[in-house]
Amino acid sequence: MAAYLCPPAVIHGENSVRTSQIVDEVRSRHPHAAWAPRIDGIAASTGIETRGWMLPLEAAVAPGSGSGLPAAGVGAAREALAGDGFTEQDVDRVIAALEAIPAPQTVQERTAPAWEAVQSYGERAARGALQIAGLDAADVDCLITSHSTTPALPGLDVSLANRLPLRSDVMLLPATQWACIAGTRSLALAADLVAADPDRVVLVVIAEALSTTYQPADDTLESLIVRLLFADTAVAAVVTGRPRPESMLRLDAAWNHTLPGTQDLHRLETREDGTHFVMDRRGPRAVQETVTAMWEWLRLRYEDDPASWHPDVLLAHPGGTRVLEYMEQTMPDGWPSGLLDYSRDSYTTGNRGGAAVFDIMRRAYDAGQKPGSRAVLYAAAPGLTATALEGEWL
Repeated sequence: MAAYLCPPAVIHGENSVRTSQIVDEVRSRHPHAAWAPRIDGIAASTGIETRGWMLPLEAAVAPGSGSGLPAAGVGAAREALAGDGFTEQDVDRVIAALEAIPAPQTVQERTAPAWEAVQSYGERAARGALQIAGLDAADVDCLITSHSTTPALPGLDVSLANRLPLRSDVMLLPATQWACIAGTRSLALAADLVAADPDRVVLVVIAEALSTTYQPADDTLESLIVRLLFADTAVAAVVTGRPRPESMLRLDAAWNHTLPGTQDLHRLETREDGTHFVMDRRGPRAVQETVTAMWEWLRLRYEDDPASWHPDVLLAHPGGTRVLEYMEQTMPDGWPSGLLDYSRDSYTTGNRGGAAVFDIMRRAYDAGQKPGSRAVLYAAAPGLTATALEGEWL
């Protein structure tokens, strides 16, 4: 496989949103929700005190430009009220009251500004990654992108091809539905591409505005958790088929795994007021199954040297602390403690979705890793599907 990865560029959302702000906003909007008395404990259990968003919290909770009148409009409302025996004065009062009720934001109102931010942040990350790698936009032969929370056509690939700009013959590979797995699966794909042509330069860019899933009107416990978890981030990195002075990690092998019959456990739904992330409580247990399968892949890969081999760092995005705990509990005996420290550190400022593994990797790089250290990268995503890579620090 032998693909070489340069250090990633990581651009965090620049609008700091505190957990206490989210709790106050949700409590004022849903004071009678079944979980309202427990909201402080639920928020504290995430371990997240603040996260960065591309847009401020006020943008997510602002009312839409429309009113509470039905889509049929004023005329139809007047006709219906008059038909029910309301006097003209009563009709006027009802219409005025309905017009004063703010409507939720539409899909366009929620998505359009976020999409602009995703493109801007993605460009900054891409330029940062090229600078880190000592390359120019003209050196890029292939661009892989992902941005599952802001659907657009053309997507981030075409946007960046124009913004950077890239050569007209660059291969564009958008993967807008990879979600949380974008970090590992994009690297696995990039490794395959440079294996086919070692002179190829692949640029990977992932920009996620997960804050677009913040839906103020939702009063389910799952929606509360989604509001508390997600952060916005753009990341990028260069992958080459030959080592460069800037290369930090050699990728040696990749593994993919999909659990049948689990496609409904976690999913994005587009509704009238925007994108909703739907969580199922069975999800963590299903993710744990992919972790067990990954351990088996590593066991077979190193079955000739099981006693002496172990990763020195595990860069994992399983989506939450429960699965991180499970990963620690199920690691083979004799593996050192602290392998997931960088994953836990990243999670304290929010779940970054597809950008998470690059953020975790950057934290490990900044902390300093000894040449020859073995690394395993892992992520799971709605599907449920998982990808892992194994390699060596340079």
